[in-house]
Amino acid sequence: MDPHIASLRKSYERAELDESASEEQPLRQFDTWLKQALAAQLPEPNAMTLATVGEDGRPSTRLVLIKGYDERGIAWYSNFNSRKGRDIAAHPFAALQFHWVELERVVRIEGAVHLFSDAEADAYFASRPLDSRIGAWASPQSEVISSRAVLVANAARYAAQFVLSPPRPPHWGGFRLVPDRWEFWQGRRSRLHDRLRYRLEDGRWVRERLAP
Repeated sequence: MDPHIASLRKSYERAELDESASEEQPLRQFDTWLKQALAAQLPEPNAMTLATVGEDGRPSTRLVLIKGYDERGIAWYSNFNSRKGRDIAAHPFAALQFHWVELERVVRIEGAVHLFSDAEADAYFASRPLDSRIGAWASPQSEVISSRAVLVANAARYAAQFVLSPPRPPHWGGFRLVPDRWEFWQGRRSRLHDRLRYRLEDGRWVRERLAP
């Protein structure tokens, strides 16, 4: 073990998370924290880790970008044929995590995952930059390719085929995680961190404190 890594320490002292100062509804608490992360101009405050489990029971994680959130859930878009897409098809549950390092905050979200309607996915796809729309066709996401030249050639081919109007690929669309559990973590001094969990019970949110 690298002794330097083992000795790394940080004292978390920026803020606190108290029941009396937190929202009763987790979506409102998330909205508050995300807006504060945006206001602080953090690097990619919209980046979230997505965790899934495959048919073989192996978990995997990757970073994706949140594209919306409301009472229906947390939204992102991706390739259905990617590893995450295949995992969700096999086990339609997932976990999300936001880590806003500079604010010493973490948000964890768990729940079932559903696909967007074709109309919703079409509308979002049409709003993307042209290069991104071509890229959705060009990349056989998660498949083995011989070199980057494959992607470049694919991009050139689809750009020539579709010009300025590439349609949404049938293998690409939106995912929405419907939360049934949230956790908000605020770093505190002496590793006595604040952890508030919200869990859905009989249609209502129960808020409770967890030991760090």
